[in-house]
Formats: sequence, C-alpha cells, structure tokens
Amino acid sequence: MLRYCLHRLVVGLAMLLALTVLIFTLLQLTPGDPIDAYIDPNVAMTKEAMDALRARLGLDQPLPVQYLAWLSQAAQGNLGHSLQRFNETVAGLILSRIGPTLLLMGAGISIAIVIGIAGGILGAVRRNTMPDYSLSVLALLGISSPAFLTALLGLYVFSVRLKWTPSGGMLTPATGFSVGDLLHHLILPAIVLSIGHAALIMRYMRASMLEVLNQDYVRTARAKGVKEFWVVTKHALRNALLPVVTLIGSTIGLAIGGAIFVESVFNWPGMGLLLISAVETRDYPVIMGATLVIGACVILVNILTDLAYAVIDPRIKVA
Repeated sequence: MLRYCLHRLVVGLAMLLALTVLIFTLLQLTPGDPIDAYIDPNVAMTKEAMDALRARLGLDQPLPVQYLAWLSQAAQGNLGHSLQRFNETVAGLILSRIGPTLLLMGAGISIAIVIGIAGGILGAVRRNTMPDYSLSVLALLGISSPAFLTALLGLYVFSVRLKWTPSGGMLTPATGFSVGDLLHHLILPAIVLSIGHAALIMRYMRASMLEVLNQDYVRTARAKGVKEFWVVTKHALRNALLPVVTLIGSTIGLAIGGAIFVESVFNWPGMGLLLISAVETRDYPVIMGATLVIGACVILVNILTDLAYAVIDPRIKVA
C-alpha cells in the first residue's frame, strides 16, 4: 500500500508539473502583450521606460527562463502579486476565496451523492415501475441541463419570482454572521450545482445495482431467508459502489468547472468568481495561481479516489 501511495504521488506530481507547463504556454499564446497590464493607458511611456519595466519584471528573458523562474517561486508558495490589487498577493487572494468554494462544492457534492445513490438504489430495486420511470426522466433532464442554464432558471424561479432564497452573495450585508443566514444563501447554489452530478450518479448507481442484484451470492442470500433490506444494503450495495466511487472522484473535478458558472450567477465569493474577474482584467498572476491550485485539487482528489478502492472492496490488490 505504501509503495502504491508513493507511486500515485509521483504520478500526481508529474501531472501537476505538466499542468504548469500547459498554463504558462496557453497564457503566452493569449492576444496582447503582458506588459500592457502593468502600465496605465492614460499615461504616456517612452520605449526606454517600457524596456526598463520589461527587464525589471523579467519579461525580456527567454520563455523557458521565465517559466523556470515562476515555477521556482511557485514551489516556495510565492505566486506573485495581483496586477489589479497591488497590495494583495495571489496566495492571499486564493486563501481568502478557497473556503467559500470548498463550502459550496462540499454541499453540492454531498447532496448529489445522497440523492444519486438513494435514487439509483430505488430505481434498481423498483425496476420498470413508476418510481423507476420517474427517476429516469428526472435524471435525463438533469444530465441534459447545462450548469449555467440551471443556475439562471433556479435564480429566476426561487429568488426573483417566489423570493424563497436570496439572489446572490454568501451573507446578508450589514448583518452579523449566523449559520442560518449562511445556509439560506447556500441552499440554492448547492442544489443547482448538485443537479447534473446527482443525475449522473443515479444512472451509474442503478446500472451497477442491477448487475450486482443478479449475482449468485445475492440469490443465495435471498434463498437463505435474509431480509431484502439487508440483501440490498449489506450484500449488494458495497459491491455496487466501486464504479460509482470512480464517478464521484471525477465528479468532484467536474464540479469545479460547474462552480465557476454557479458562483458567477449567484455572486458567490469563491475561486470561480476570482478566476472570472482575473480573466476579464487580464490579471495573469491570479489566473496562473488560481488554475494551478484548482488543478492540484483535482489531481489530489483523483489520487484519493484510487486509494479508496481498496477500502471499499478488499478484493482489490494494489501494487
């Protein structure tokens, strides 16, 4: 197990290194000159002054030298300073925004897992009945609906028309912090974020449960008189969860992309809103830093997903 963990860690670090190369290369291919973000367009600058600024920032060096300089600083936790918020570091901005994003993603993924697994089990146990057909239709709608469209529709229906939830933000302005207020703001974005993932988990769970329920050991347990509840939860569920765990791991990575849209619609002060703001203002250090942190989180989740296999199914041998 230790050798397997070390192997997965080395592979994850290699993937993270490749991600840094990709981020740096894509930003170099974006239109415009990076030096434009550092100067005031209303103030005239001579060519000598611009060349001096370029040399001070290291932008006159070859691209491999610029990449290695950035990578060495990033490895030490120094992601630079924001171009639009001169007094704030990129690391500080990310730390201030990662908490709300983790809260939103944690709530959304938790809702998706509970609804998806429960719905999948119900659909498999009640196969070809009205509950199964209803859940299948809902799952199809959930999978087919883009995150931004679901977010806009949910905002219009529940915030604008019904006024059940706030239209945006994380807390009510000019009021003290309270858990109830936080949950009131969190519930709609979390549900919107969970819809597509819950539908996908539900379909996978249903298919996996149907396969397991047809196995010989399940029929043997029923023949011995084991109650159906224990047949489903103890004998079938654990074996059916393995492919679903793979899906949940990838779902967490996909949820980061969905969170960007959800945060922008609901003005949720997280990493997604920070990244969109940085792209709009061409704040290159924030773009690179935020993308690096998001990529590292996705890689870490994939590693933890692989390690979870052996916990769920002891028959799996890691090597």
